[in-house]
Formats: sequence, C-alpha cells, structure tokens
Amino acid sequence: MIEIENITKVYQMGETEVRALDGVSLKIEDGEWVAITGPSGSGKSTLMAILGCLDSPTSGSYVLDGIDVAKMRDDQLASVRNKKIGFVFQQFNLLSRTSALENVALPLLYATGNHTRDRATAALAAVGLSDRLGHRPNELSGGQQQRVAIARALVTEPSIVLADEPTGNLDSKTGKEIMTLFSELHSQRGITVIFVTHDPAIAANAQRVIHIQDGQIA
Repeated sequence: MIEIENITKVYQMGETEVRALDGVSLKIEDGEWVAITGPSGSGKSTLMAILGCLDSPTSGSYVLDGIDVAKMRDDQLASVRNKKIGFVFQQFNLLSRTSALENVALPLLYATGNHTRDRATAALAAVGLSDRLGHRPNELSGGQQQRVAIARALVTEPSIVLADEPTGNLDSKTGKEIMTLFSELHSQRGITVIFVTHDPAIAANAQRVIHIQDGQIA
C-alpha cells in the first residue's frame, strides 16, 4: 500500500538547516495497522503529513497504492487525498454550527458534488451514533465528537485512515473505547490504519510500532 524510500524533509530556519526527516525508508502493507511513536520534535508528525499527502518530501520517493506521489502538485495531492485517505485529528475539526450528519457528509461534497445522506447516515451508524444525526458538536461528548470525526474519515470509503493523536483530548476510558472502535473497523473493513501517538498503551493496539527519533526510524 505504502512504500517510501530515503525520504528527507528539510526546512531552512534562517541560516540553519533543519532536517525533520533524514533518510526514512518504510513499507506498510495493505490492511496493516501501524502506530508511529516518538518524542516531540522527532519527525513523526512530518512523516504523517507526507504519508497523508498533506506535504511533499524534499527528496526521496513515495509510492502510494501504485501511484508515485512524491513530486505531485498540490492539486494532484488533493485529489489523491480525497479518493484514498481519511483523516482523524486530535482536535476533531468539526464545524460547530452544523449537525453530525452534515459534518460527516462534507467530504462527499468535495468528492461527488453532492451531499449523500444515506452514506453519511451509514457511516454514523458504523460508529454507534445513529441516534445523534441532528446533534451539533457542542451537544456531543468528546468521545462522540471523535466518533463523528471517524465517521467523516470513513464516509468516502478510503483505503487508508490516518489518525493524529486520536485519543489525545480524551480521558483514558473514552480513549480505550475509541481504540476499540478502530480495532473493530480495522478487522471488519480491512482498512490500512496508521496513527501517531505518544502513549505506549495506545501504540500497543497496533500490529506494528514504528519509533521515530531525530528524523530517522529508530
């Protein structure tokens, strides 16, 4: 599903060159569940951004599901993201004035030009929120908001779900419930799941843990 080879990401901070990623090579198989861990500033979020086609590497190759994406333009990367990748973020990133159903349907507007109510309803049902379709984010608990975010990631039927600290804003009990949900969705749908976490207990849910240190796989 994913094959990156000798990826670097270099930032110029005045006269100082910062190598956020320094020669990372990695393969992730179709249907695998992988956790990426590492301390703050290690490069794990930069790696996640490149894997999610939110950023391009300075050098190296990245083949995603048979497509060479390393040198794509921003508009081309946006198309790949919309067709192949679902995102779940720590901050949920829900629109505050719209219902759960409308939040979940939003990616379909970009993908097809239509709000497809049936698909959004089915996605919310898959995360156990059939009775919260009309609720706005401020009417939902943190765990329920994250479930809405997961449903939004799934509604376009992506082959990959990328989650950046998906339990970071949740209490431990709710965090465990969210990880159980990820496990169920992974086993039922066979989606490739990649998530960033600083919590070893959360990382232990994955089939494989990749530890990043100083821009390299440790």
